[in-house]
Amino acid sequence: MPMPFEPQSGNGLTRELIEVLFPMFEQASAGAIAVDREGRISWINARYANLLGIADAHTVIGRPVRAVIPHSRMPEVVETGRPLLLDIMEYQSQQLVVTRLPFFDEQGRVSGAVAFVLYDDLQPLTPLVSKYRRLHQDLLAAKRALAKRRRGTRYQLGDFVGASPAALEVKRRARLAAGRDIPVLLLGETGTGKEVLAQAIHSLSARAEGPFVGVNLAAIPENLLEAEFFGVAPGAYTGAERRTREGKFQLAHGGTLFLDEVGDMPQGLQAKLLRALQEREIEPLGSNQVVPVDVRVLAATSRDLAAMVAEGSFRSDLYYRLNVLEIPIPPLRARLADLGILCEALLEDICLGQERVEITGAAVAELGRHPWPGNIRELRNVLERAFTMSEGAEVLEVDTLRRVLPAPVLPAPPHTEQAGAKPGAAEPEPRPLAEVLARAEAEAIHAALARCGGNRSQAARLLGVSRSVFYEKLARHS
Repeated sequence: MPMPFEPQSGNGLTRELIEVLFPMFEQASAGAIAVDREGRISWINARYANLLGIADAHTVIGRPVRAVIPHSRMPEVVETGRPLLLDIMEYQSQQLVVTRLPFFDEQGRVSGAVAFVLYDDLQPLTPLVSKYRRLHQDLLAAKRALAKRRRGTRYQLGDFVGASPAALEVKRRARLAAGRDIPVLLLGETGTGKEVLAQAIHSLSARAEGPFVGVNLAAIPENLLEAEFFGVAPGAYTGAERRTREGKFQLAHGGTLFLDEVGDMPQGLQAKLLRALQEREIEPLGSNQVVPVDVRVLAATSRDLAAMVAEGSFRSDLYYRLNVLEIPIPPLRARLADLGILCEALLEDICLGQERVEITGAAVAELGRHPWPGNIRELRNVLERAFTMSEGAEVLEVDTLRRVLPAPVLPAPPHTEQAGAKPGAAEPEPRPLAEVLARAEAEAIHAALARCGGNRSQAARLLGVSRSVFYEKLARHS
């Protein structure tokens, strides 16, 4: 076997030190290897060969080091001439703590490098690794807090769980949208994951380092929408702040503005939004100064915008401006093949920090019989309730899920006269008026939700009540 260094009377300081210290390092280490200036293995000792699972060390002499050790950084040491004094190298299932040193010829040129495996087991480094992990966790927590403060995103494309053809098509379009700085319209029922997808598109786009600002148009009173969008100049109205209050467009400058439930936008604001998108400038409320903005708009709605355009309740020019790329998101009932992996992902999140609970195949099949008007949001709610009701069980069974699944909406019983009852037939047993009214109210709410595809704001309008009253009644009857 050749020696790691050719016998030369070189006077390079690094080479001399390595030659002097080499026997001691080799004896103390778990393995040693040397490469020439081309990154080919010129020497390897038996201990390192055994560590790598190489039966005969001679067979690798002359081969490129990365052909034998794929993640080796020896070529980097040879190229830069700089040592890597401490590094953790992954080799198959092993984690090796290594040090790498270059050596030089008489002219001061790098003629190769040598590496020593200091530890082939991380157990002696457990205190150091534990401290590193704690620091790493603190860093991640700080990054999450900073992202929250600077309006970052929480979701990636992997958080949109699903492997069915429908889910894969959604992800394909999302990647397509991320690669182009164009407006995108996300269409889908409530609870299908529109905001998850919007954040994922932003995270994959060239604007990922910019802010992500979301605004739910159905949740803001109509008289405050203009101020929320375009900001307020000092003293614009009585009680206004003395400093400029930035709107969503200014907060999203350089990043993405996500308009959730854009179908609920009043027509008066639609024209102003269209102008802001076309001219890329806004005018804060109470100000005569035009402010340039650079935002990418993602919009989402659970309503049929095309039908709203046809009936005149949504501007056609704004619709075409927002709908450059359309991504329909299928409801959960249309991709039941994803139900199993969705349950696994949701339960992993629900059980975070607690003992993991699994779900049986029969329980997943039972979930597949439910219509899921609330989609994935409703599925998460059911799984959380089942997890709570399981009382520490390791597996969610069919019986547990049956106790927490919402009852199907039953059709109202026909009246006796309408059903053509015969004279003398037994009259139905009278019930308390409060019970009759409560049942009728519950049926009306569920029918409105079914008619509106689960959109609660639209269902409230259909029933002629405010959203707050609708939510109160829905919670009571649920």
